Amino acid sequence: MLPTRSGAVRLFRFTGINVWLHWSWLVAAFWFMSRPRAEYSNQLWTAFEYLTLFAIVLLHEFGHALACRQVGGRADTIVLWPLGGVAYVDAPPRAGAQLWSIAAGPLVNVLLIPVFHFGGMFLIRSGAAPESYDFWVWLASVAMINQYLLIFNLLPVFPLDGGQILRSLLWFMIGPRKSLLVVTPLGLLAAIGLGLLGLMNGQIFLTIIAAFIGMNCWRAFQLARKGAG
Repeated sequence: MLPTRSGAVRLFRFTGINVWLHWSWLVAAFWFMSRPRAEYSNQLWTAFEYLTLFAIVLLHEFGHALACRQVGGRADTIVLWPLGGVAYVDAPPRAGAQLWSIAAGPLVNVLLIPVFHFGGMFLIRSGAAPESYDFWVWLASVAMINQYLLIFNLLPVFPLDGGQILRSLLWFMIGPRKSLLVVTPLGLLAAIGLGLLGLMNGQIFLTIIAAFIGMNCWRAFQLARKGAG
């Protein structure tokens, strides 16, 4: 189940794409920001780190949306919620168009890696490096978060980007419906494994993500079985 504009407020519109913020994001933000972080001497940096995380997510989703438009598809809505963001894209029913629309999101994260790395080096060499210890903790944290998001998103688990990329590649060989019938059961198995791992280790967030993956895989599998995938 994906978030919708219901219960969301529009933040802004850019290049014809409306960005919405779901109410549940505010609840998650309050919970995250209220937790003290020993790494920071000033807890305002905790809030800044959380906002930066969603700035990265937003760039990722714009990557999906703009790539979809590039191949002739429709994309005019992005919704931010606690599990990240969702770009509502309607790419042409072609394997290549689907592949580019999905792959462009993780590509944004790839491009951000040198930005964070060389950005810090540039500040040091130019003599403009902030003396604030918190700044460097923030920079290291968001750089690591960006890489974690990239790695997790590229797992070949539907409906994560990696699973959708796998589906697009299979589409070239066996078509849209059969490719969906292949990746969704794999996604369900992965969701069960992640859910058990989250429960055993008391990781609520991982358990929620597993439930999200499982529900969306089951829904897509049912659609594919009916010939609608």
